Parts: sequence; structure tokens; C-alpha cells
Amino acid sequence: MNKIIRSKVEAELQAFVGTDAYIHSEATSFVFVRNFKVKVTHAFIAGEGPFRAALRFDGHGWLRMEALTHYEVDGNGRLLLAGYDDRGRMNVALHLGKEPFPE
Repeated sequence: MNKIIRSKVEAELQAFVGTDAYIHSEATSFVFVRNFKVKVTHAFIAGEGPFRAALRFDGHGWLRMEALTHYEVDGNGRLLLAGYDDRGRMNVALHLGKEPFPE
């Protein structure tokens, strides 16, 4: 994964606006969501690093992830965002794809 470059991740997030997307999201061992299908109406990234990303769904609800440090677009066009601590351990993840994630 690459360190987040805000402008690049913002462009990748914007590619999901107006589309149906599948979400995989987790925060340490406290939250885990997989293949939650939503229509993304707004997408933002903010901060100077670590970053926070926010997605609005169907004009109703929001999902916000904080402490994001790295990103990657995989071979299937999925945007993978993750946050690692100073020891290299992943604390948070937010993945967006146009197709369901493998079970």
C-alpha cells in the first residue's frame, strides 16, 4: 500500500459518487462490515495525515473512518484504505468496490 496522497484518494473516492458500491469496513476488533451495498451520494477525505474519510449513502446516512494512512487501488478497481499505527499494525480499514467482496 502507498501513503495517502490526499488529492489522489479524493479522485478515487469521487469515482464512487453516484454509483452503487459495496463496502468492507473494520476498526480493530470492534467493528466489521462486509458487502454492505449502498448508493454513494457524497465522498470526502480530510486532514493532514492521518486522514479521515466520509461517505454519505442514498442521501441519508454517513460512514466516517478516521486514522487512515495508506491506500491502494487493486486490480479489480477496488479502493482500499487502511490506517496503520506506529508499529505497522492495521487499526482501521475502509474498502469500496463496485462488485461484492469475496466472502
